[in-house]
Amino acid sequence: MKRFLIVALLVIAVNELFAQGFTQSLGIRAGWVSPGLEYRYYNNDEHSYRGLITVRNRGIQVHAMTEYHRYDLFPFSYQLVFFYGAGIHVGFESWDEAVVEENRSFSRVQSSFLAGLNGVVGLEYLFYEAPVKIGFEVKPFFDVFGRYGFDVVLPDIAFTVKYLF
Repeated sequence: MKRFLIVALLVIAVNELFAQGFTQSLGIRAGWVSPGLEYRYYNNDEHSYRGLITVRNRGIQVHAMTEYHRYDLFPFSYQLVFFYGAGIHVGFESWDEAVVEENRSFSRVQSSFLAGLNGVVGLEYLFYEAPVKIGFEVKPFFDVFGRYGFDVVLPDIAFTVKYLF
């Protein structure tokens, strides 16, 4: 009986440890256009703020976004979360520009400040057994400054892995 009580208390303690809620996450965004690192702060179950540092076009961009989460959209699993949101980004980009002067050609590195707006839509799977989320997202954006002045990128697709704490 003593052994049973010890095991039961241990199971309850471990269950309570994993039942704690989370308010933050830290993760990796593996994207083709703009991979990076992300931090998310959850206000509640339905809303979060997201900070994202990405690399794109030989430059760095910092994103600030607000996101909304829907846990009850899929009746077959509460662990599958749909999210959407919007935000802004600022940073810089660099590129090589071909220069021809006096019968010789060379390339010159140019750089430019850029800023713009983001949208995001995606699905995440929340593991109950571990404090981890994996996800798939599409983050279209447009730049209002930068190399091309106004630039629209629609298919910024990424796979994400986040640790929740």
